Amino acid sequence: MRVLVCDPVAQEGIDFLRQQPGLEVEARPKIAAAELAEIIGDYHALVVRSETKVTRELLERAVNLKVIGRAGVGVDNIDVEAATARGIVVVNAPAGNTIAATEHTIGLMLALARNIPQASRSLQDGVWDRQRFIGVELRQKVLGVIGLGKIGSEVARRARAMEMRVLTYDPYVTSERAQHLGVELSELDRVLAEADFITVHLPLTPETRHLIGRDEIARMKKGVRLLNVARGGIIEEQSLYEALVNGHVAGAALDVFEKEPATDNPLVALDQVIATPHLGASTTEAQVGVALEVAREVIHALAGEPVMNAVNIPAVKQELVALLAPYLGLAEKLGQFASQVAPGRTEGLEIAYNGELAQYEVTSLTNTFLKGFLRPILGDEVNYVNAPVVARSRGIKVVERKSTEMLDYANLISVNIVMEQGTREVAGTVVGKGEPRVVRFDGFSVDAALKGLLLVIPHQDQPRIIGPVGNLIGAQDVNIAGMQVGRKEIGGDAVMILAIDARVPKSTLEEIARIEGVRDVMEVEI
Repeated sequence: MRVLVCDPVAQEGIDFLRQQPGLEVEARPKIAAAELAEIIGDYHALVVRSETKVTRELLERAVNLKVIGRAGVGVDNIDVEAATARGIVVVNAPAGNTIAATEHTIGLMLALARNIPQASRSLQDGVWDRQRFIGVELRQKVLGVIGLGKIGSEVARRARAMEMRVLTYDPYVTSERAQHLGVELSELDRVLAEADFITVHLPLTPETRHLIGRDEIARMKKGVRLLNVARGGIIEEQSLYEALVNGHVAGAALDVFEKEPATDNPLVALDQVIATPHLGASTTEAQVGVALEVAREVIHALAGEPVMNAVNIPAVKQELVALLAPYLGLAEKLGQFASQVAPGRTEGLEIAYNGELAQYEVTSLTNTFLKGFLRPILGDEVNYVNAPVVARSRGIKVVERKSTEMLDYANLISVNIVMEQGTREVAGTVVGKGEPRVVRFDGFSVDAALKGLLLVIPHQDQPRIIGPVGNLIGAQDVNIAGMQVGRKEIGGDAVMILAIDARVPKSTLEEIARIEGVRDVMEVEI
């Protein structure tokens, strides 16, 4: 696999990539767009920051590209839609700069409260003026945090340590999460009305652009101070300028602007404004952190493994990783198993999640199952990104259901495979230290590890079935590592699942199928 690093990325990240067996890494941080277009077809992974523009036209030439890694958070320079259409994973590094952006926010808030840059500049000009720069304390003030993601949460933690009262607005955060952080979750209007300081920590989307405009500023208390270390455009700049000039807003600390570089922005010229040139992630530790974070994600993507920071597939939230990670493995292996025991054309898949899993967003599990289900048929054509699109393109209707009811297990993923000639049901869970197991097959209770080679043999529950099957397999010098038999009633239908250490010749499988009472013989490889 060949990896091309196009922009300046911390050397630690490049070195980490080069340490991985099977990767050939080339760093060309100043490559011209035309030259990149000529060579992009030779690479399987592309690592960029903000300088390189990954356009639709470039991606059309990227015939081998599997993953684009953005060493940072924003992906505005990447045509994510075009990448998704081509089955290319786009990953970023949202956690690597969390502490840097958090500390920059706290630093700006302290500077804003105590007029530190203005006082320093005044003294450098030879003026000793203590009265002019009297500030305010943060203790017992109200901080409004708009957006309670990674950075917003860390800012809230530190504000509470400074004895501030923290009001937060985030429509996607539960009251339990807010309670855990020790903050008050409220509506936006209340945050605007009660906060002494307001800081925004949101991505820039059509919904968040100009979220803080003239009307919102008018609802704030006189003397409020605003901070933006997130994205330019969340606070509407003309309205902020007017409010600073007329004194309604006492001060603003801005690290980001709608147009950058912001050297001619009128806000920067105001004495009440503290401005920095987009330094939120500009620490040595953060640059190393994002480089290593994106390198790890690129490695996972090239290996065909789930990635936690993909921006064009549903990512697993950090707080859910411990819970969902074992079930990602289960979902993929259950998908592989299901596809190999479904003998007819699949028309639909009904995927049900029971137990604690049902409380969470499980789209990533569904996509992982689809990848596992389709991969035996389509090979490398399908991956975690395009699996839902491929399923739809093949006319497979996917239905997702959730219920917190526990069906014999704390968590259960069950799938009905709808085929032309009927349905087939498989269900699985994880046991012990995350071992995936199939625990139900067409209504029969079983307990077989989802790994290696398996033989699945539906049959009539009667004597002289298990023995002859074992004899035929043993005659080929193939060891049976495990056996599970499920039945509902004596003499009725049953299923046998055998774990075997080597492949059984096709002729032997045909002999097994001819044993009286055997309904079918399916060989499965996980």
